[in-house]
Amino acid sequence: MRCAMAVMAKAPRPGAVKTRLVPPLTGAEAAALSGAFLGDVTANIALAGRSAPIAGYVAYAPAGADAGFAGMLAPGTQLVLADGAGPMPPGVEGIGRSLLHAARTLLASGAAAVCMVNADSPTLPTGFLIEAASALLRPGPRLVLGPAEDGGYYLIGLKAAHARLFADIAWSTPEVARQTLARAAELGLEVALLPPWYDVDDPASLARVLDELAAPDGRAPRAFAAAATAALLARLDLAGRPGLAA
Repeated sequence: MRCAMAVMAKAPRPGAVKTRLVPPLTGAEAAALSGAFLGDVTANIALAGRSAPIAGYVAYAPAGADAGFAGMLAPGTQLVLADGAGPMPPGVEGIGRSLLHAARTLLASGAAAVCMVNADSPTLPTGFLIEAASALLRPGPRLVLGPAEDGGYYLIGLKAAHARLFADIAWSTPEVARQTLARAAELGLEVALLPPWYDVDDPASLARVLDELAAPDGRAPRAFAAAATAALLARLDLAGRPGLAA
C-alpha cells in the first residue's frame, strides 16, 4: 500500500518554463528557478515519505527530455513520462491529458493511490503531503484536492484514473478547482480538502516567496524551508529588479 506522488513538470529549459516571470527574470534565470523548485518539491516529497508510504516521481514532458532533470531532483525520485500523447477520452484536453496520463501510468505500476503535485509551490507544508497520502490510503473511493489561492489546485489525489475529473475543465482559469469538485460530485467521490496554498507563477507571487524565504521568522506556519529556491534567489539578488511586484 503506497501512494505515488508525482510532480508535474516540463524539463527546465529557457523559454519553456516560468515564462510569466520573464521579465523580471531572464529566460535563463527562470529556467534555473524552475530547476530549484523541482529540487525543493521533490525533497519535500522525500521528507513526507519518512512519515507516510509515499514514493516520489517527476511526471515529465516532453518525451526524450528525461536527461534534462539530471542532478536537480531529490535522491530516489523516479521519472515517468506524462506528455498526454495517445488517445484520450472526449473532453480531456491541455494539462488534463498529462494529469490523466500520469495517473494511469502510476496506478498501473501498482500504486494504491496517486497524487499529482504542481511544480510551482516550493514552500508547500510537508504536512499537507502526508495528509493527502494518509487520506487516500484509507478505505473507500476518495478524491483529495489541494486548492490553490488562484482558483486552481496544487495537488489532486485519487485511487482510480477517473477521466471525468479532467474532462471539460477550463484550465488556467479560476474555475479549475470548482469544476473539479463538481466532477467529483458527479462520480460520487468523497472529497478530502487540504488547506489552500499559493503558486509562484507571476511577479507578485515571486515577490511573496522571496519575502517569505528571506525572513524565516515570518514564514507561514509549517512552510517547507525550500533551501534550493532560497539559495538561488539569494544569488540572483533581485532586490530592486524592475518589474518585480512588491
